[in-house]
Amino acid sequence: MYTKQEIIIKCYRQGKSQRQIAKELHVSRETVKKYIADYERALSASEDKETAHAEYLSKSPQYTSGLRPKVKLTSEVQEAIDGLLALNKLKLQQGLRKQLLKKRDILEELQKQGFDVGYTSVCNYIRSQEQKPTPKEAFIRQVYEPGAVCEFDWGEIKLKLSGKLTRLQLAVFTSAYGNYRYAYIYSRQDTLSFMESHVRFFEQIGGVHAEMVYDNMRVAVAKFVGPHEKEPTRALLELRGHYQFQHRFCNAYRGNEKGHVERSVDHVRRKAFALRDDFTDIKDAQAHLCATLNKLNNQKQTGSGKTANEMLLIEKAHLLSLPSAPLICSEQEQLRADKYATVSFGTNRYSVPDHLVGHFVDVKIQSNQLDIYHQNKLVATHKRSCLKHEFVIEIEHYLATFKKKPGALPGSQALASNMYLKALYMDHFSGEPRAFIDLLFYCREQKVSEEKLDECMRRLLDVQYGYLSVEKLRALLGNQAELRPINSDDNISQKAKQQLLDITKLMN
Repeated sequence: MYTKQEIIIKCYRQGKSQRQIAKELHVSRETVKKYIADYERALSASEDKETAHAEYLSKSPQYTSGLRPKVKLTSEVQEAIDGLLALNKLKLQQGLRKQLLKKRDILEELQKQGFDVGYTSVCNYIRSQEQKPTPKEAFIRQVYEPGAVCEFDWGEIKLKLSGKLTRLQLAVFTSAYGNYRYAYIYSRQDTLSFMESHVRFFEQIGGVHAEMVYDNMRVAVAKFVGPHEKEPTRALLELRGHYQFQHRFCNAYRGNEKGHVERSVDHVRRKAFALRDDFTDIKDAQAHLCATLNKLNNQKQTGSGKTANEMLLIEKAHLLSLPSAPLICSEQEQLRADKYATVSFGTNRYSVPDHLVGHFVDVKIQSNQLDIYHQNKLVATHKRSCLKHEFVIEIEHYLATFKKKPGALPGSQALASNMYLKALYMDHFSGEPRAFIDLLFYCREQKVSEEKLDECMRRLLDVQYGYLSVEKLRALLGNQAELRPINSDDNISQKAKQQLLDITKLMN
């Protein structure tokens, strides 16, 4: 447009010839001639010369390059390219994704067939075929009644638990009416976690929504029946039967059909763990998550001007009532104890008392805990491990065997599994496995916790009674009265301390 204005100004105001204008502006005389002719044509066609002059000079020049016939990209070349693209589609259907022809390969094939065409022309044509405009999808805005619909979904989070990066699962519920959010952290995305999360949520809000919405998750959909129908899992049927709600599945790849919880998963995950992702354990992370959810549910929402907690109070009057007792979320399995006095469950091994080697035990499986029974008597309780191929061992299950094989204690998995007892053995009982086993026997019989044992050990070390022995610990542990700190400043304590040191020297 600048060149066009300069041509008109130089011609009619400065009176320069077309040759001079072309030389000064470094354009061809044909271009100068064309703009002058267009300008005169615009003036002659209009009665208002000033308006026509202003419109012509302010209007960008238009080119007709798109109407010119393609010289290289002829119809024969286009047919050849279409044939090669069709061959690519056939290979894609056959699973040969890594053997597709690229644009450069198509150009080489065209040149082999004798076509004189450039790489840019081939790329532009293929791009035009790939980018065919598709009509945009229209969405229908929904209106929800109080207590009518609640949506559920899973979300993955990665947190550092005691310095170790751990992959965890976030079960998220969102009310469609008031956007009330609830979430709980689990180690795995399995049936028991799915059921337990629902029990926790219903107990939290004090009622049940009339309809629960799910996507095609494996813990909810057992199998597809036809193109649209889905058969619910046994876990979902048990939840439905106990809490009397209806369920609805979304269509495949249609996350917008449960858009509340889709956004909530990302929103809760960012607000809770974007700035902080380092915790001591899952309980610490869950406490932080609950505090974050409380803040989110107390924020006023756009539109209603109310918080999610205030909207939940409105919903509670319309929720289905809770049954008299919550649903028990557990599974039962019968397993045999192997020669290491462990039972295998989910790639991990969990210890049982050593006298049960070769016996069958009943295992009650919960989302985060295993309860092991023998002849209807609880013999072991373990926290479920979220790792793979791990031994979860309680040293007290092997005390009878250690009594017979004390030399096996220092290098045993049972001792290595308890960091406190291992440190106690290495620091004060190294080379004396029998004495250490006797101490463990005494602690089990008298139900002495590790905290009390540690407190007694520190009292003995603080007052400098000499070396630490099982007899001294048992003597101090045998005093069932409340342990009080010893005041070593008075005369009685000093004399008692001296007498104990003298007795220790005589014993040594």
